[in-house]
Formats: sequence, structure tokens, C-alpha cells
Amino acid sequence: MKILRTPAELKLELQNIRRLRPQVTVGFVPTMGALHDGHKTLLQKARSENDICGLSIFVNPTQFNDPQDLSKYPKTWDSDLEMAEAIGVDFVFAPNVNEMYPDDYRYQLIEKMNSKMLCGKDRPGHFDGVLTVVMKLFNLVQPTKAYFGEKDYQQLQLIQGMVQSFFMDIEIVPVATVREATGLAMSSRNMRLNDAEREIAPLFYQTLTHAKTDTEAINVLEKNGFLVDYVQDIKGRRFGAAKLGTVRLIDNVQI
Repeated sequence: MKILRTPAELKLELQNIRRLRPQVTVGFVPTMGALHDGHKTLLQKARSENDICGLSIFVNPTQFNDPQDLSKYPKTWDSDLEMAEAIGVDFVFAPNVNEMYPDDYRYQLIEKMNSKMLCGKDRPGHFDGVLTVVMKLFNLVQPTKAYFGEKDYQQLQLIQGMVQSFFMDIEIVPVATVREATGLAMSSRNMRLNDAEREIAPLFYQTLTHAKTDTEAINVLEKNGFLVDYVQDIKGRRFGAAKLGTVRLIDNVQI
């Protein structure tokens, strides 16, 4: 498994692979690290469906509208590499901020409609940062398939739309949300829940699933100590975001 630190190293590695194997397929999983079983599922699927499996680990500062949230994002480099190696990942791309943003983020990719609702409404600029960094990663890797979890359903839809709008020859593969035994959607942010919050957290998924209306869901969550950003039903799917302490949880379920 190769660790690649710069775009130049990544491009050279992939050029060499493609020169020797012109028809090679590349499966790619972009992440911010702090890998858990949800990421493991994405990587296993990418590994099983492609000749080459790649992973990126980059905590992208442009998608954080709260500097404190960025500083607290968990970093688990050693265990991330152990998981990747055990799955059979071929390369890990782990650049620094200056390598990914040599323009100091002067150039941005912006979606004007769906990125302004739900998480985009509460986190201005968040999806601009997501789409910009994913476009950069796609341009560097040029994957055959890229894998994204349905937990971040709004993000998934925006990336699918970006690929279609810019005529990118990449298949975006959605992967079902991986959950803990309690139903709580697996997330790197779960590591920051304290014991008391972890006891309450599963109520988030349970409420989204069982409440008759989005308004009922909001009331139940607020009564149980959640600070609700939104719960909204859109086209047969219920989206929710809420804070427990300093940890922001997001989830979505079909209704």
C-alpha cells in the first residue's frame, strides 16, 4: 500500500499504473479519516468491484463554517492505515492543505439550489467546500467508480448532480448507511460523544423513523435534550440534523 502526499506523486503513480494496464478500473473513497465501519463498507465495496482501490484522507477546511468544529475533528492516522491495509487498499492519498489549495481557495465550485437547504442552510459555504474538494480529487484520481454513504444523502445527491452537470465519466456508487446496534448512524463525530450523550443519541434515529410528522419528531427530540437544526420531510425521505452537546448528528430515513 503506497502513501502519496502530493498531487504530483498521485498523478505519477496512476499514470504508471494506467500505462501498464490501460483498461484498469479504479475505485475511490474520499474521506476525512477517523475511519469506522461505515468507511470500511465503502472500501470493501470499492476493493471488490475494481482492479485498483484508492482512499483519500484529508480533513478539508473549506467545508467547516465553525473553526472549533474543524479543530476538534478526530484524527486516527495509525488505525486508519491499519484498516486500509487489511482491506487491501492500493494507495492512500493524504495531502496537506497547501497542496490541495495552492490558490488559497480563490476558485470554488458552487451549486445554487439544493446546497442552500437542510445542512447548507445551517452551514453556509459547507457544500461549496465539499464540491470543490471532491472535484479536485476526481480530477487527480480520475476514478472509474467513487463510493459515498447514504448517511450524507444531501452530499451524495449534490455530488451525483456535479458529475452529471460537468459530464464527468465517473460512476457514483451509493452505499447504505451503516448503523451501530442501537440504530445510531456511524460517524467519525460519534467519537466525541460523552457517555451520557451516547445513551441519548440512538433516540435520534428512532425518532426520525417512528414520528408521524417532522414536527412531531422535532418536539420529541427537543424534549429529550437535542438542539434541533432541522427535521424535514422531502419526497418520501426524512432528513434531520441535531446537536447533542457540541456534537452535530445528521441522518435520514425513508418514510
